[in-house]
Amino acid sequence: MTTGLIPATILTGFLGSGKTTLLKRVLSEAHGQKIAVIENEFGDENIDSEILVQDSKEQIIQLNNGCVCCSIREDLRTTLSDLAQKRRKGELDFDRVVIETTGLADPGPVAQTFFMDDEIAESYLLDSILTLVDAKHGNAQLDSRQEARRQVGFADQIFISKADLVDAAEIDSLAHRVKHMNPRAAQRRVNFGEVPLAEVFDLRGFNLNAKLDIDPEFLNADPHRDAHHDHDQDHEHDEHCEHPHHHVHDDDVKSFVFRSDRAFNPAKLEDFLGSIVQVYGPKMLRYKGVLNMKGTDRKVIFQGVHQLMGSDLGPKWMPGEKKTSKMVFIGLDLPREVFLQGLEQCLA
Repeated sequence: MTTGLIPATILTGFLGSGKTTLLKRVLSEAHGQKIAVIENEFGDENIDSEILVQDSKEQIIQLNNGCVCCSIREDLRTTLSDLAQKRRKGELDFDRVVIETTGLADPGPVAQTFFMDDEIAESYLLDSILTLVDAKHGNAQLDSRQEARRQVGFADQIFISKADLVDAAEIDSLAHRVKHMNPRAAQRRVNFGEVPLAEVFDLRGFNLNAKLDIDPEFLNADPHRDAHHDHDQDHEHDEHCEHPHHHVHDDDVKSFVFRSDRAFNPAKLEDFLGSIVQVYGPKMLRYKGVLNMKGTDRKVIFQGVHQLMGSDLGPKWMPGEKKTSKMVFIGLDLPREVFLQGLEQCLA
């Protein structure tokens, strides 16, 4: 597979959550794929000891299973650009890239690299952000560290790792808390590192594509309150409050949903989204939606990370299909009412 875009996966998670274990497993599993791993980890638990063929002159190290491993030199952009160039020249052979961020990193700027830079965007396709949450220490980390909460907010796929170390009730409460912060991300409970590769690669979490249509659950932000979403007004009442055990945590990373059966006025919506991104962009972790726009018979699919927003025409609305716009916003202390009322005013 030497043509086309190189899929990239960002692997994030708090210290000790099992990123390195997951990576080792992915690299050593016989899956016929050659993977380039980019390390941005300052821990002492680097991936190299067991499976690397060591050659310290070069920051890019060939692994004995045909994968390559390199550390970030100046910045991610340079490293990605070097790798793509070596691949084009035939000096390196790999099918995909996995970027392991430090346990304290905000994945936002890493994700933005794939959109902001034309050269990177022409070589790579950001497939998804995977976040590992440690079942045993996750609640305490989420309580004390905003970085951990942000990592949950950014995720397309969440693995609750070390699930075998805690009892079911404890995991349920962590899973519930994480779902509240980020209803968009699929969750999976895993024992150490035992993750099927199908759950790791080609998730297409980031693409502006038909994923939203293939997977109708995708934007049902809260499964407990979806029976009555035909009413145009129900997005006013989208807090997930039915769970009595839940209000122990009032996390600053939260999500809310906007829905409407009326079409958007494209110019008004563009102005409004442009202005909220200017003001709240740094606090907007991920946002995504399927929109019914006046003037087109196709769905408009939009998403963003921080200040970067993109949209694309999706498939046509099917005959008889209800043209409902749905948007999910995940961010830090976002003023829900400002967003919901503003969006309401953009309807045609």
